[in-house]
Amino acid sequence: MHTFEEWKKKLIIVRGGGDIATGTIYKLHQSRFPVLVLEIANPSCIRRTISFCEAVFDKEVEVEGVIAKRADSLEEAFAIYEQGQIPVMIDENGSTIETLHPPVVVDAILAKKNLGTKITDAPVVIGVGPGFCAGKDVDAVIETQRGHNLGRVIYEGEAAPNTGIPGMIGGYAKERVIHAPATGKLHILRQIGEIVEPGDILADIEGTPVETVIGGVIRGMIREGYPVKKGLKIADVDPRVKEQENCYHISDKARCVAGGVLEAILHLSK
Repeated sequence: MHTFEEWKKKLIIVRGGGDIATGTIYKLHQSRFPVLVLEIANPSCIRRTISFCEAVFDKEVEVEGVIAKRADSLEEAFAIYEQGQIPVMIDENGSTIETLHPPVVVDAILAKKNLGTKITDAPVVIGVGPGFCAGKDVDAVIETQRGHNLGRVIYEGEAAPNTGIPGMIGGYAKERVIHAPATGKLHILRQIGEIVEPGDILADIEGTPVETVIGGVIRGMIREGYPVKKGLKIADVDPRVKEQENCYHISDKARCVAGGVLEAILHLSK
C-alpha cells in the first residue's frame, strides 16, 4: 500500500498511448514503475488491439495480461494504480505534469514533432522518435526508425528524420499502409485479424470504398465511426498471413523502443 504522495514521487508520466507507446508503458509497468498515461480525447489509433489508449473509449483495455483503465481524476488514477493497473487520463496539453511534478516524463505521442514537451517538465524528460533534440527539448531521445539503431538512446542531438515511408515487412512498405481516400465517417467492413486478398474492400467512408492493394492480415484499423480526413492513416495490412497472432501482441519495434526508454530512465535518474 502506498500513499498518494509516495505515488507522485515515483511516478512516470507517459504522453501517448498508441501501439509504440504501449510497448514502453507495458515494460515500465512490468518493471514495477508506477505509470500514468496522458491521452487526447479522440486518439486516431490504428493498432487498437494492442494499444492502451483504447481505454479512453472503452473505459478498460487489456494488453498481454496488463489492464489499463480510464481515470477521470487524479484520485481515481491513484486508485487504479493501487489495483495493480495502469491509469489513462484525457489530458491533451499535459497540464497534469505541472500539477504532479513527476520525476520522469516520456513523450511517446510520435507526432514527428514536439507538441509542447519541455526539458524543464521533470528531472528526466525523454522524447520518443523525431521532433526532439536531446540537450535542448529533452534529456534523451529514443530512435524509432527501423534498422541498426532502433531503440538507441541519444543523449545529444536528434533521432533520424521521418522518411514518410513505412518499414519493410514481408517485401512491402508503403503498400501495406492504407490512407483515407476521402473525408467523412469510417464504416468498418473487415475486422482486425481477418485475412484479406488484394482489392478487397476493408471499409467505407460515406460511400467511398477503402481497399487494400495487397493481401495479408488486417493488423490495424481505426475505430468504427471515426471522423477521418482524407490522407489520414486508417489501416495496416501485414502481408505475412502466418503472423495473424501478431495482431494481439506488442510489436518487436515497440519492445525495442521500450528498452531504450527504460535504459534512459535508469541512466539519467539520480
